[in-house]
Amino acid sequence: MSNKKLICVSGPTAIGKTKLGIKLAKSLKTEIISFDSRQFYKEMSIGTAVPSKIELNEVKHHFIQHRSIIHPYTVYDFSLDAKKLIKKLFKLYDNIILVGGSYMFLKSIIYGIDEIPKTPIEIRNKLNENFKINGIEFLQSTLLTNDPEYYEIVDLNNPRRLIRALEVIEFTKKPYTYFLTKNKEKKFNHYSIAINTDRSKLYKLINKRVDMMIDSGLINEAKQLYRYKNVNALNTVGYKELFNYFKNQCSKDFAINEIKKNTRRFAKKQITWLKNSDEKHHWIDTDYNLDLILKNLNNKFF
Repeated sequence: MSNKKLICVSGPTAIGKTKLGIKLAKSLKTEIISFDSRQFYKEMSIGTAVPSKIELNEVKHHFIQHRSIIHPYTVYDFSLDAKKLIKKLFKLYDNIILVGGSYMFLKSIIYGIDEIPKTPIEIRNKLNENFKINGIEFLQSTLLTNDPEYYEIVDLNNPRRLIRALEVIEFTKKPYTYFLTKNKEKKFNHYSIAINTDRSKLYKLINKRVDMMIDSGLINEAKQLYRYKNVNALNTVGYKELFNYFKNQCSKDFAINEIKKNTRRFAKKQITWLKNSDEKHHWIDTDYNLDLILKNLNNKFF
């Protein structure tokens, strides 16, 4: 499969990954695999900025709104499904475009993944008790000490994910990321394109996107999902802030500003992960030249 390539488009949220991915897919006459874990769920459209119907019709996308929020979908599940799909698509195309911002899911494609060990319920119960007594800061600091790589990419405000990682760490005496990236040998030829821009411009893009989401009906979408507020998939930026508003814990304007602030924080974390990863990225700004990108791809692979 040496003549087959995966071409990845990554970068912080709101930077324009979807548009570039579509341009590349059309130029190379191929399809797109999404590795954005927020876009897997069919009930979450506006708050996850899924590609529009027009964009989805331009190029065939995979792993976009293919699951329900009531059915958990882990990085291990995704890795197995993506591997099967890539094998199928490589019978039709020499290149496949990967687009997204959930980098542990991306690594599960490039390097594969080991099954996460099952852990004794006693360990989880102990961690849950510590969480009740000491708060989420205890979970965060323990994870930082034991697995700083996973600390950089996990949702630090999601106690379920923190506890899941910590119980595996305690049981196996290995970092959680050991099981996500144990085999460091690449499974595929892989070329990474990372989009970024100066921070002030990025923050303006993020704020503009959030305003557009609100105008497009994000509040109503969140209201329809409020009864599922304890589902893990909804413990994410854009929904959890509005759930606090619905519970009268804050004003609507405060919730919207919190969405902007937390999205900016998430974008910063994405950039940090990219810069600290072992991958070599071809960095481009938002005013990129598509022909130059294709030329670089030709020089690298074709």
